[in-house]
Amino acid sequence: GSGGVFSLVILLLIFWVGWDSVHIIDEAERGVVLRFGEFSRELQPGINFTFPRPVEALTKVNVRNVRSVDDRGNMLTQDENLVEFDYQIQYLISNAQDFLFNVRSPEITLKEAAESALRETVGSTGLDDVLEGSTREKVRLETFNVLQQTLDNYEAGLQINQFNLTDVNVPAQVREAYSDVIRAREDRERFIEEARVHANSVIPEARGAAARIVQESQGYRDSTVALAEGEADRFVAVLEEYQQAPSVTRKRLYLQTMENVLARSKKVLLDVESDGNILYLPLDGSNGDLAGTRRLPPVISNDNDNNQPADRNAPARAANRESRR
Repeated sequence: GSGGVFSLVILLLIFWVGWDSVHIIDEAERGVVLRFGEFSRELQPGINFTFPRPVEALTKVNVRNVRSVDDRGNMLTQDENLVEFDYQIQYLISNAQDFLFNVRSPEITLKEAAESALRETVGSTGLDDVLEGSTREKVRLETFNVLQQTLDNYEAGLQINQFNLTDVNVPAQVREAYSDVIRAREDRERFIEEARVHANSVIPEARGAAARIVQESQGYRDSTVALAEGEADRFVAVLEEYQQAPSVTRKRLYLQTMENVLARSKKVLLDVESDGNILYLPLDGSNGDLAGTRRLPPVISNDNDNNQPADRNAPARAANRESRR
């Protein structure tokens, strides 16, 4: 009867209290307990007990799961150029209480904070630095730090794990013009590199040529000095001989000089004081060799010319006239 129904109600009540009061919190979770709608405590992993509802209510929050959100936006650079950004934010919950109570919509708050941080960073960076891969990493890291600082100031209970710039580009309307600028910049870098390579090849050649000229100059200097020293030594030797026998040395030098001069002369020398024979001297011969000398037949006088004696000087005068011609 009524006693059985009451016992059943009591049994169901006990079962409900046990089911609603005993909680198992996983390792990746934290439990937030509300007592009459107000925060009471945070439960750690393991078996935990609470009062049944409506006295206390438990909300489990996963603090190990990495969440991801994608967004995009247009930002103005420091040099007033518009850039399109696609970015991804990976985050996890660092404080379950702050995550549940301090922000109404954590994901929307995260997107707005990320856009604000990126806008602040890009606004202090030039277009080239934003688009180039070497400096884009600096933009990403700075945005990451500003975003985390903003979330900490909000006490949002969120920790940024990664902030990635998935795509950065200028708007489609000016993309072709900017591509021309990029190509021109690449051509400039290529020309600079070619000029650097050319300079690196020309400078060593110029240095080698300069070193060769210096060596040739030094060789010419050494040979000139050696020649001058030889001439000076020869002059000193002649001077010593001259001081010992002036007349003999003077005559010897004269004869040596005449020998050198006459050896190169093509004139014919005649001895007009001798008889009518003409002696040809081979002055261009070597070592004064007179083996090749020839004598002309004597000049024969003509008795038919009024029986006048022959002029013995006529051949000499004729030879002198011939030489003067």
